[in-house]
Amino acid sequence: MANATLSDPIFHDEDAARAHFEKVRWPDGRTCPHCGVVEASTELKGKAHRKGLYKCNACDRQFTATIGTVYEDSKVPLNKWLLAMHLMCASKKGISALQLQRELALGSYRTAWFMAHRIREAMTDTDNTPLGGEGKVVEADETY
Repeated sequence: MANATLSDPIFHDEDAARAHFEKVRWPDGRTCPHCGVVEASTELKGKAHRKGLYKCNACDRQFTATIGTVYEDSKVPLNKWLLAMHLMCASKKGISALQLQRELALGSYRTAWFMAHRIREAMTDTDNTPLGGEGKVVEADETY
């Protein structure tokens, strides 16, 4: 998503967004989040199954690419999540939940607020190592 533009299909088409996210999430092949087996799953197709649903042949459990991510258990389409991530990362001064609601044409402010909080939580630094590495100097422009 580094060189993505707002006209990119991943921001407007849910199938393109899912294909892009699966490629990013599983660069070495589809991996079961339950048992960790790589490339031992089958895509479930049919009217009763949603798109992007897979069944692991090793542990017999179902999964999607969003399991274990901030997108899990969300009814918001994945293309809107990717657009929200892009807007939040590309915005120099940040973006409010109200602006996200307007830009993504979301039904409620509460949904936009929920998305913004999940994205910000995902952006937090989990390890406490200094920026740049131990004993390194980091130079930055336009910081406060």
